[in-house]
Amino acid sequence: MVCHPVSNEFDQHDLLPMLLEGSLQALHLEATLQELQRYAFCVELDCLGIELARVFERYPLLPGAVLMERGQFVGMLSRQRLLEYLIRPHGIDFFLKEPLRVLYSYARSDLLLVPSETSIVVAAQQALRRSPELQGEPIVVQSAAQSYHLLDVHTLNIAYWQIRGVETQVRYERTQAQLIQSDKMASLGRLVDGIAHEILDPVSFIWGNLSHVSAYSDSLLQLLSAYEANMVSLPAALMRLRDDLELDYLQQDLPRTIDSIRTGAERLSKLASSLQNFCHIDEVYPKPADLHELLDSILLLLKSRLTSEIRVVKQYGHLPPVMCFAGQLHQVFMNILTHAVDALIDQAVSQQLGHDFKANQSSGKPTPNLIQPTIAITTEIRTAIVNGKTSRWVAICIADNGPGLSIEDQTRIWETFSVKKRAEKETSLAVSYQIMTAKHGGKFEMRSRHTSCESPYRNATGKSGCEPLGTFAFEHCATGTEFELLLPLV
Repeated sequence: MVCHPVSNEFDQHDLLPMLLEGSLQALHLEATLQELQRYAFCVELDCLGIELARVFERYPLLPGAVLMERGQFVGMLSRQRLLEYLIRPHGIDFFLKEPLRVLYSYARSDLLLVPSETSIVVAAQQALRRSPELQGEPIVVQSAAQSYHLLDVHTLNIAYWQIRGVETQVRYERTQAQLIQSDKMASLGRLVDGIAHEILDPVSFIWGNLSHVSAYSDSLLQLLSAYEANMVSLPAALMRLRDDLELDYLQQDLPRTIDSIRTGAERLSKLASSLQNFCHIDEVYPKPADLHELLDSILLLLKSRLTSEIRVVKQYGHLPPVMCFAGQLHQVFMNILTHAVDALIDQAVSQQLGHDFKANQSSGKPTPNLIQPTIAITTEIRTAIVNGKTSRWVAICIADNGPGLSIEDQTRIWETFSVKKRAEKETSLAVSYQIMTAKHGGKFEMRSRHTSCESPYRNATGKSGCEPLGTFAFEHCATGTEFELLLPLV
């Protein structure tokens, strides 16, 4: 920071204002008042008014003076207030010959005193909230060293609008990046939807012909059985062919082979349908959907990641069709289940390594059993009384017995649910929160075994958590992280 006299033409007995240049770097979104040009000019209350007037005449850009009494801060007198009192009748004769104490007793007004660490945006907003007659008054900036400087409000406003311009540019670039990403995801969705459609076509041919193949094979097997029953002795050539073909085994295995083909075609059809549903673009208006089918389709898509170690426990209640945007709920379920799978995979790897290490160190002693990673999904109808009115909700609880989230991680996740943090960085859970609350008018709750404080976005449904999780799903293992989704029933 450069500090130098405002002018080189002064007498050593005169008052000397000093100009603090501030930072020479470009302003940014978190810039503070320390980075702006300010004036250091303090005068004692015993100073005559004519001396201050001469200083203002010599330095036309000086916005005012900080008033001190025996080294202690008293207030501020601006150039504008001084001129207002001098142009009054007999003002020059009265105020210029008296100490500033007299003038300040008349010209005292509310001042804006802010620390130098205050951001430019916050200081500008505080300055704009002042009464109209004080809008042009300079701002007193207090530094950490208990020194006081004057900031011209016009300098503050120019810096404020420069920062707003930077913020607008950053927001525009972020919006453009989001649009590009959205366009990429839309193109990818159309591509996957087309691939799924192309898969469904041959699968439908296989599925449609399987019934005929099954009927034909049954007929042929019946014909062979009839031939064998009515022919007492077979020619030697047919006997050799019968042995070469292993006809007895073929008669037993052919129905099982057709059943396996039917099962594979059915799974492939469901997988392609799940891909189509996941890539489906929602309508303008919500439509009724079966939430259990949505959950099962996501579990099918995640089957490659749901290894044999991860157990999925489902306790579905009786749910009516729910009015919703199915495609967006697909995304919510995918985000939450992916979060649970990631946590369980990390825990399983760490648990296995620890188990192997203890097994090597135990020298024959029994090692503790490993906890099986489990995801529990519960759905039910829930009734709550809010503001004296009874409302019905569909509750979907997705919980795991993983390591849980630390308090810091939970706080960071809850912060991303705010509009400001979500604009800075969109996370999968933040998008899920927005879909549940803004698009569906529902609730989104997250709990963990390390929870020690209430969520700032706490539900108001009168019931906390899914009670069955600790009893049916985890077999005396503590719940790691639990997500509770509530959708209103119309």
